[in-house]
Amino acid sequence: MKVNTSKSKNAESFYIKQSYIDTNGKSTSRTIRKLGTLEELLKEHGPTRDDVMKWAREQARIETEKYEQEKENHCLPVTFHPNRTIPYGEKRKFDGGYLFLQSIYHTLKLPSVCRKIRGKHHYAYDLNAILSDLIYARILDPGSKRSSYKAAQGFLEPPKYELHDVYRALSVLAQESDFIQSEVYKNSLDVVKRNYHVLYYDCTNYYFEIEQEDGNKKYGKSKEHRPNPIIQMGLFTDGGGIPLAFSLFPGNQNEQKSLKPLEKKVMEDFGCERFIFCSDAGLASENNRILNHSLNRAFIVTQSIKKLSAEYKELALNRKRFRRLSDHKLVDLDQLTDDDSDQLFYKEEPYSSKKLEQRLIITYSPKYAAYQKEIRQKQIERAMAMLKAGNHKKQRRNPNDPARFIAKEAVTKEGEIADVLYCLDEAKVAEEARYDGLYAVCTDLFDDSVGDILKVSEGRWQIEACFRIMKTDFSARPVYLWRDDRIQAHFLICFLALLVYRILEKKLEKKYTCEEILEELREYQFADIQGQGFIPLYTKTKLTDDLHKISGFRTDFEFLTKSKMREIQKKSKGK
Repeated sequence: MKVNTSKSKNAESFYIKQSYIDTNGKSTSRTIRKLGTLEELLKEHGPTRDDVMKWAREQARIETEKYEQEKENHCLPVTFHPNRTIPYGEKRKFDGGYLFLQSIYHTLKLPSVCRKIRGKHHYAYDLNAILSDLIYARILDPGSKRSSYKAAQGFLEPPKYELHDVYRALSVLAQESDFIQSEVYKNSLDVVKRNYHVLYYDCTNYYFEIEQEDGNKKYGKSKEHRPNPIIQMGLFTDGGGIPLAFSLFPGNQNEQKSLKPLEKKVMEDFGCERFIFCSDAGLASENNRILNHSLNRAFIVTQSIKKLSAEYKELALNRKRFRRLSDHKLVDLDQLTDDDSDQLFYKEEPYSSKKLEQRLIITYSPKYAAYQKEIRQKQIERAMAMLKAGNHKKQRRNPNDPARFIAKEAVTKEGEIADVLYCLDEAKVAEEARYDGLYAVCTDLFDDSVGDILKVSEGRWQIEACFRIMKTDFSARPVYLWRDDRIQAHFLICFLALLVYRILEKKLEKKYTCEEILEELREYQFADIQGQGFIPLYTKTKLTDDLHKISGFRTDFEFLTKSKMREIQKKSKGK
């Protein structure tokens, strides 16, 4: 600290000032204490100006000693001036939730992956900084690449690259997408325990805010029933629901054909050769079943009962000779009581398709049956309302359209059609009711128990949860990018963000919901106090305690000095 003077027309004032480096890395100073004017100080510390200056320097030395002593005890003097306005452009609030994501990002050794990529390309920007910030922003504040760059400027460690570097980096990330996926999979094996013996596969699509097809953006059957061009994604997750690999394919391509190339990549690049393939009925074509019917692989896939041949359909709909899963005793579904409402029942039959011998397992759940009956009853009520209003619109392709329950009958008079009557199709209602509570699975595993097979099949909800997180929580759609390479990079970032998040979720032992975790991370903020340090602005909870525990650092102190925050940042990077 040093003495500083300020002269005006009528007086000379003496101050003690301290120099420091602000959050932007610039050297500045602040007033620690005002000593008074020369006229006031001469009366007590004179008789000359030199005497006053000598006394003032002694005061500066005392203040310096006091500051050093308080710094040792982690107590820093902070002076607020109620009449002083804050400076223009000075940022005082920072986001810190990315620190926990950064901890996982570095355990996946993504900085090392970026260094390997740098050896193949020629660029001047920091690919690791760009990729990490885009991943953190996708989780904490999802938006366009421009808005992600802006969000990163609010981090405790703001970017040193420019926005144009982000767009240039997207092309490199697209070219290295397969390499990055295989590297993070191998690195993740040292981070969490992964169940690569069961692989779930599913497809979804993402729409674009455009009207014309271009590149892979084609018109197809949208999951959101939108009229926009779409691009499709195939995704593999392991048995624990942690993302494994993804691929993109045109919106008008049959999704069943997407499996073979991605599965080949998983086997060759990831080293996964022995696994059980599990998917829903839409991806369980006979060719895909044959693909996974080999020495080292097997399949467990759902089977549409309605699409079975007449022989097997009747076997499935026959309500006799089911067994209770808990004790395998024979039961008649028509004789069940309220005590059986929580039970699961099954029957199994040998199933032969054109080229493959399989095992068909049909299950029945009273709870699922009650749920389907309730949903159908509401649809019937809507169909009745349509009849009452005279709204006899044509049934749409949606299989849940209530118009499917409206039947049309022709009234003839003297051999000619005189009128058309519309009524509730009771036969259609009764036919659909036959399928209530039923669910079927096909597999080529003949020695495994029914319970084990059903447990694997039930795990498919995890890949559906992955798609929900990407689409809803990470705002992966709609896609605003145009070039195919940048679209590839966009979904790579979404995939990596999902991977980082799911690992974080697993480290937290799945004790918290996605909404709870994301809300906590997004509200994890700090206030800068005169460039000396930070005050946490978040609410301390059990979740913040667990985040600190799994990450190896703590931020829940009343005040964090700048040096302490730098130490935390280093720990989040594994240093």
